[in-house]
Amino acid sequence: MHGIVTDTVVAAGISILICVVMGPFVIPLLRRLRAGQSIRDDGPKRHLAKAGTPTMGGIMMITAVLFASLILAGNSLEVLACVLVTVAFGAVGFWDDYIKVVLKRSLGLRAREKLGLQLLISLIFGFILVVVLGRGTEVAVPFTGFSVELGPFYMVLLVLVLISTANAVNLTDGLDGLAAGVTFFVALGYVVISIATSHFSLAVFSGALAGACLGFLIFNHYPARVFMGDTGSMALGGAVAALAAITKSEIALLVIGGLYVLEALSVIVQVLSFQLTGRRVFLMAPLHHHFELKGWSEAKVVLVFWTVSLAFVVLGLLGFRNLG
Repeated sequence: MHGIVTDTVVAAGISILICVVMGPFVIPLLRRLRAGQSIRDDGPKRHLAKAGTPTMGGIMMITAVLFASLILAGNSLEVLACVLVTVAFGAVGFWDDYIKVVLKRSLGLRAREKLGLQLLISLIFGFILVVVLGRGTEVAVPFTGFSVELGPFYMVLLVLVLISTANAVNLTDGLDGLAAGVTFFVALGYVVISIATSHFSLAVFSGALAGACLGFLIFNHYPARVFMGDTGSMALGGAVAALAAITKSEIALLVIGGLYVLEALSVIVQVLSFQLTGRRVFLMAPLHHHFELKGWSEAKVVLVFWTVSLAFVVLGLLGFRNLG
């Protein structure tokens, strides 16, 4: 156990170091590529000052997770599967970012193209998970100690978990440091879950993920010098979903990643309400923008949301502790 904890801490340290070293090189490079963030005109007016801030900085996090994981646990098929999903989802996000900010085509990838690629990655991961890694098709139910056998329907759940998590993290990435901080706490939760379920190599991967988020926050905290873009948010979502699938905590992820869920639900509720009644429930969606328009400072919104995320992670761990 002591060795696993040590490796996990070292993986986190390597990730932080890689981000720290890459930042001074990657950020100027992104500026030279004119990879600047565009800002919505209908959003909070103070965000207009962020226009032109380099984006696609998620490259730093992906690189950190990749190298830290492979150095400390590269002989683990589970870790290799998580790395594959992280890099693949990150590549989809990178392609989308590249089209939008470098080629200056504002729409990026078409929705069906993005969804199709995410579906393909999810199905490949599902095959690896069930056939190669031998993961069964049962799903644990939090707070009960029971599990449900889904059989062939498990693949449907897995696809939903991967795609919805990646896109929910993408929605959460709207304020300086928000998505990176939230995912830092989620990754710490998966360090605990990985050890509790004897997936020790995944504790190392989770540590690398947490370290990458922390290292990126050095450059992404308010006022951000770089944004992660879809490159980073998609990669983070894929990594978290892969961890949930291998540790059989797919349903528990709804609690552990509760902040992601709130952000995604706020968008769904807003769209449905406007389409059905012509009225908006929130001043603006995702949820973090609602509180900004209520008069909260960006730093206050981020701090409160980080705190709520930590509470969700603790609650999810309490539920997971009782699983059989």
